[in-house]
Amino acid sequence: MLSARHSAKLQVFYPVLLLLLSMLSIQSGASLAKTLFPVIGAPAVTALRLLLGTLILFFIFKPWRLKFTRESIMPLFLYGLSLGAMNYLFYLALETIPLGIAVALEFTGPLAVAMFSSRRAIDFLWIILVIAGLGLLLPIGDNIHDGLDPLGMLYALGAGVGWALYIVFGQRAGKGYGAATVSVGSLIAAFIFVPIGMLQSSPDIMFSWSILPIALAIAILSTAFPYTLEMIALTRLPAKTFGTLMSLEPCMGAFIGIIFLHEHLTLIQWVALVFIVLASIGSTTTMKSKTKIEEVK
Repeated sequence: MLSARHSAKLQVFYPVLLLLLSMLSIQSGASLAKTLFPVIGAPAVTALRLLLGTLILFFIFKPWRLKFTRESIMPLFLYGLSLGAMNYLFYLALETIPLGIAVALEFTGPLAVAMFSSRRAIDFLWIILVIAGLGLLLPIGDNIHDGLDPLGMLYALGAGVGWALYIVFGQRAGKGYGAATVSVGSLIAAFIFVPIGMLQSSPDIMFSWSILPIALAIAILSTAFPYTLEMIALTRLPAKTFGTLMSLEPCMGAFIGIIFLHEHLTLIQWVALVFIVLASIGSTTTMKSKTKIEEVK
């Protein structure tokens, strides 16, 4: 009896632990990426992450085995474009605003997708919480001198739009290809954003032996390792549980930013972040459909 209970608890705890490790990995990768920005710039770091991450994903998913149709080309292209834009804009945001704030603002993208899929009265509460959180963060009125860079915040919101489009186009593109879709999308994103990164930095520095090991660590922490863990967790957790746990990612980003980047938030910023997290948790737990907020970074 005890062993059966112990086994049941492990079956619940194991995927939760994997998902928490995935979030920790992604945010640690983002903090490590931020340390490279002063050396080669955010566009170049984005390019290296996409390039090395694509190579890793190709090794894992072997997308050359897939059969593509004329109807699947446009959804795959838009999926890859939104994936690359999301990463590019997020790293631009990280150049000037704290990690936790950037993650919270970016998270409004998938949150909007989840809320717009429902029309119930309770959803207005989550919308109010998001608006309140954004009102405390955005440089409006009394908040204009709170130390947050307006352009960086716009980049983060733009990354949120990219994340929302990633979900929309990813659902269409992934119908026939499953988890392997991310490797194809990553390749498309690399074709677009690697040249952009190379144009805004020196290729000699980007591909130097002092940079590549760090870039490889970023690609592993931000792409290969967390995506693998999330796929395992997704097969063992209900959609609502998965979405609720993912809602904690802005807080995870804030704590990682404090520990590794010494980015301490003000009380108002913490309140705003909590509002957005509560809205995400509420939206997920009251969702009628089985649609889940999908994680990409």
